[in-house]
Amino acid sequence: MRELVRTNDAVLVTAIEALLKGAGIPHLVLDQNMSVLEGSLGVLPRRIMVPREHVRPARRLLDDAGLGRELRPDEDVTEDAVLGARLKLRQPRKGHRFGHDAILLAAATSVRGGERIVDLGAGVGAAGLALATRFADVSVTLVDIDPDLADLAAENAKLNGLDHRVRSVVLDVGASEQEFAAEGLAAGTIHRVLMNPPFNDPARHAPSPDLARARAHQASWDTVVTWTAAAARLLLADGILTLIWRAEGLGQMLGALERSFGAVTVLPVYPREGAPAIRVLVRAAKGSGRPLALLPGFVLNDEAGRPTPQAEAVLRHGAGLPLGEP
Repeated sequence: MRELVRTNDAVLVTAIEALLKGAGIPHLVLDQNMSVLEGSLGVLPRRIMVPREHVRPARRLLDDAGLGRELRPDEDVTEDAVLGARLKLRQPRKGHRFGHDAILLAAATSVRGGERIVDLGAGVGAAGLALATRFADVSVTLVDIDPDLADLAAENAKLNGLDHRVRSVVLDVGASEQEFAAEGLAAGTIHRVLMNPPFNDPARHAPSPDLARARAHQASWDTVVTWTAAAARLLLADGILTLIWRAEGLGQMLGALERSFGAVTVLPVYPREGAPAIRVLVRAAKGSGRPLALLPGFVLNDEAGRPTPQAEAVLRHGAGLPLGEP
């Protein structure tokens, strides 16, 4: 059980219990009889507890009801600042946590005002929210299969004042066209898709014992095809896909993209000068016949291990890293 609210306001306890009961969320109120036994009615606070698996929907329910200020700190979640503290993100304390990849992906995605953007496999929304922070006149839909991560993504949109144009939905990237349409994501209606797909080859990398982390990082050839096909289906005729991938798997990704995309632009990402690339940022245009272009690399750290000025500009100050025209 996890503590949701602690209060000595009996009216508030009754109101929260009614909300939880109406939503079908199991709960337990502790210490409600202690005040009577101690002869100090109303002095000792009561604790409203919910099972761990119901914490995220319970917190979201109370937040939506205007009771977010009453919530206890979530011990399973940390709140971290990125982009020089311009973006705050709540994420699981353990398991899959966002890193530089999400911020690089957002930086590599250029958009025009008024466009609809979809972030596939969004997790807690790091890439999509970083993009929405850079561009004020776009709407972003964050898509993830994990309900807990999708709830955190919705919380993060609200935390950063972006919930009026960023929403989070629970959806498998491999879901049908009809399931996507039911969430307002009809085929051929999206201007840009960005994605950070699972990229570790299960034949070469031992999966993490943490199921959420393993799902976020492990991919097969079928996974790559599924994700690129989903992006192609969502995009308008000339829509743009931006993604980040492991450098050693570039050939695999290019093979998947050739089915529906052209004008592929690749930017290698190096941990330091002279080291092999660890990631590639890829931009591709749906239906284009233009050839592949390989850009000069992006270096994260200098020889002393300090971030390069270019990396500082992107990772801390929100600079763009365009791979082509918007």
